[in-house]
Amino acid sequence: MRPADLALYRLPPAWRWLAERIWRVEHAFERAKAAGRAEDDTRLRIFFILAMFAAGFLTLAVGATRSALFPDTDRSAAVLAPPGARADMVDRNGRLLAVDLPHFGLYYDPRENWNAAEVKRVLTAQLPQLSPTRLDKALTADKRQYLIGGLTPDEKARLDDLGLPGISFEPESKRVYPLGPTAGHLIGFVDRGGTGLSGAELALDKPIKASAGGQPVALTIDLRIQAALQDELEKAAVKYQAIGGVGIVTNVRTGEILGLASFPAFDPNTPGSTPPQNMINHVAGTVYEPGSVFKVFTLAMGIDSGVATPNTVFDVRTLQMPGRTIHDYDKGDTSLPLWEVFTHSSNIGAARLGLLAGPDRMEHYFRAFGLFNAAPSELAESARPILQKKLTESAVASMAFGEAIAVSPLSLATGMGAVLNGGEYVPLTIRKLDPNAPQPQRRRVISQATSRTMLDLMRLNATRGSGTLADAAAPGYRLGGKTGTAEKSLGGGIARKKLVSSFAGVFPTDGPVGTDRYFVLIMLDEPKPTKETFGFATGHWNSAPAVGRVVERIAPILRVQRAAYAPPVDPKSAPKQDELSGDER
Repeated sequence: MRPADLALYRLPPAWRWLAERIWRVEHAFERAKAAGRAEDDTRLRIFFILAMFAAGFLTLAVGATRSALFPDTDRSAAVLAPPGARADMVDRNGRLLAVDLPHFGLYYDPRENWNAAEVKRVLTAQLPQLSPTRLDKALTADKRQYLIGGLTPDEKARLDDLGLPGISFEPESKRVYPLGPTAGHLIGFVDRGGTGLSGAELALDKPIKASAGGQPVALTIDLRIQAALQDELEKAAVKYQAIGGVGIVTNVRTGEILGLASFPAFDPNTPGSTPPQNMINHVAGTVYEPGSVFKVFTLAMGIDSGVATPNTVFDVRTLQMPGRTIHDYDKGDTSLPLWEVFTHSSNIGAARLGLLAGPDRMEHYFRAFGLFNAAPSELAESARPILQKKLTESAVASMAFGEAIAVSPLSLATGMGAVLNGGEYVPLTIRKLDPNAPQPQRRRVISQATSRTMLDLMRLNATRGSGTLADAAAPGYRLGGKTGTAEKSLGGGIARKKLVSSFAGVFPTDGPVGTDRYFVLIMLDEPKPTKETFGFATGHWNSAPAVGRVVERIAPILRVQRAAYAPPVDPKSAPKQDELSGDER
């Protein structure tokens, strides 16, 4: 046997079959040549080449068809994230909030260009956002220079078509916020290198980077709730010409922030062109004297500690303190039960309750509500409160109705959750909770019975007190709440006409404690009076109706049913502390 034949039979069967066919074709060529039929030799070779091409195209077609019909990989992975990309950020329902998209950086090399004037003319016309100083420096440099980044593929193609010598591009990623100013303060933004600088981008920087190319990072907000909250806040702020505003919606059971808005809004796509003051997240980063919404904490303290009941009567005539006199807006009464102290928003009644409780008890409860510290949120902007150095009698009396202390709305919302969720302090969070993961640490602050009483009082205030305009804007949703109006402290004095007006609402107030219940806060900084508000700029006239409108819009989203009839709350039916079990106390 010839060596060639021996080598042939050592091949695997499939290769041996192919080799035999090739040899047969080659022998056919040789036989045609030997017989002197050159045309047959040519025809055979052409036929062989055609057969090889046909076989190759058939193989490619079969492979392409198989890949299209039976892909081995997820099609969603076909578009690869650019190198160093951050993970997508989505809301709790998976709607996109932030994404890294391919962009391009523009470079200029003066060594490859002979007409710098033409390059300057064209680039100035095509890229008005390009810094003239940077361009002039690059045109006179002796090596390749970076001009500008963040060019879209369309912008790159347009510049590339101009054929400018010395111009080149390099791929880079850019963080894009497709919804613009919607939830801008909560989402935050990143620097050119892709590092978070504010909001969730900063707070969750590590998990966002760790998830790059993987699962998106889900925030707690619901875009539908966020849109309603931000829209109503902006409408109220514009209508009453406020210099600033705050809005927040939370689930008091879980501590999840469902919506967070700060006015004025800003677009995280263009932070460099935004006035610095507009980039402040007032919910987390600004502290205010909250005014009468603080009476919620004072009454919860007094009732839970047993110092008073909703029916305890307080003298609400003028209260004289060292160096000042505390007055009530409504001066017609001489004494009120505690529930009417709440619905009448009596500063004197709240101050007397605070004095009755004393500084030690007040510090214990207010600290437990988280009011003496920055809110324990992931947000780095969370600001510390401004506190009195010592809880004197005057300080205790003032703090009882929301003066002599300044806290962030985020701290206020966190503390309110403990009053309204059954009595447990739960830190607020901006990251969607995984039901299979360990839940946030809780600690009891007040009893369930006290929480139930406060829910009833909040509802009573919305039907018979200062929150009636909120309830009227959201009929049937059993809305409760408390108004607040504080005069601002400026230059060591009080600016009587510069107010911070707010309404802290909760719904639904009925049903068992410890179930899903929602807190809504609207706060306006220096709102102006109007004819519609009869010359007033208080929370009753501006913030309360705004909260009602928010509730009217978001209650269906949260599947809270509208009741055809809500029975009135009896303020005398609150349980007495000595009737509670030990666990409830």
